Amino acid sequence: MNDENENQNQNENEPDQIEQEREQIKEFGSVETHNPRGNIHCLSIIGQVEGHMTLPPQNKTTKYEHVMPQLVAVEEDPDIDGLLVLLNTVGGDVEAGLAIAEIISGMKKPTVSLVLGGGHSIGVPLAVSADYSFIAPTATMTVHPLRMSGVVIGVMQTFQYFQRMQDRIIEFVVSNSNITYERFKELMLTTDEIANDVGSILFAEKAVECGLINSIGGLSDALEKMYELIAEVRKCSTQ
Repeated sequence: MNDENENQNQNENEPDQIEQEREQIKEFGSVETHNPRGNIHCLSIIGQVEGHMTLPPQNKTTKYEHVMPQLVAVEEDPDIDGLLVLLNTVGGDVEAGLAIAEIISGMKKPTVSLVLGGGHSIGVPLAVSADYSFIAPTATMTVHPLRMSGVVIGVMQTFQYFQRMQDRIIEFVVSNSNITYERFKELMLTTDEIANDVGSILFAEKAVECGLINSIGGLSDALEKMYELIAEVRKCSTQ
């Protein structure tokens, strides 16, 4: 009799759980998958990373005030074994993107990133912040100097601030990938790659070749790597 009641309660709760998952995907672009090999929280970073300024409603955005609490919850949830980050972003607010990247890089749980379509501008630090990074064969990444829109005070201190901020980004990328400081700065300051602009467009093979991304692959590769990292963590915890 007790088993029948438990099954009935479980069946009644399933529609609510499905509705909650749908709402989570709609509002936050995230979902959790449950598998005997490991429970994974999947987070998508798409469009522009929205920071302190609210972007127009027609812009597809990832709001950093939504993402940061999610990452804390993932790190503290004992039922979640790892984080998969799906990236298709043109960039956005530098400080907001860097803050998200810093949280991901500081997580103890296994993290894997997958660049789909594009991981441009501040999307580069976000891609390399994971323990292991993948890029789809058709994806690209754009590396360029720091930009700022709006009114800028034309004094030396402003340019010095830009330089220090740019160095923060370079140092983060270098410390979380296999690319050297000199090579990344060279890509950032290339003058003959992008029309009317400075920087480099990296296709998948070049992104891996220069050490920015670990491997070329798709969703199945990213999931398999995630399960490998989870298995390593479980093995260490049982020893």
